Amino acid sequence: MKSNKTTVLEAIRVAMEAENDAHNFYSRAAQKTENPRGRDMFSQLADFEKNHFLHLKDLYDSIKAEGKWISYPGTTFSAKGKKIRTGLTPSGGVGTQVDDLDALSMAIKEERKAQEYYRNMADETSDHLGKDMFKKLAREEELHERILNDQYYSLNNNGVWTWGE
Repeated sequence: MKSNKTTVLEAIRVAMEAENDAHNFYSRAAQKTENPRGRDMFSQLADFEKNHFLHLKDLYDSIKAEGKWISYPGTTFSAKGKKIRTGLTPSGGVGTQVDDLDALSMAIKEERKAQEYYRNMADETSDHLGKDMFKKLAREEELHERILNDQYYSLNNNGVWTWGE
């Protein structure tokens, strides 16, 4: 990534917007699905994306104020029933006509885009902390895609949610 601070900040801002949008999408999907397993999965994904947003915001603030990259510890799924508090409000994303399979399909496509974006950012970043952070984010988005693909397959072919089994 170019050393130009403005370019770096813009790239991080774009990633923050995407994470916020993903959080909102998953929050709405959790509200729309009637299945408790689907609700839990979408809720945890919303929390995951919110955590990404918060870490990216910390990075943005650090680079803007001090020109320093920060370490990213990674994010893991919470134990069932233990939720990360969210500071973001759910809005937009899943329309009333969208069913669970549509939500899963849209989410899979967005997770692929996020992976690609973070891989590109890792390739373009010379700072080792930045490179590490973006690689971890790409791997986490890849995990999301695998989870969503598994759920899509199960729901589409067997008519059941398998999340949490």
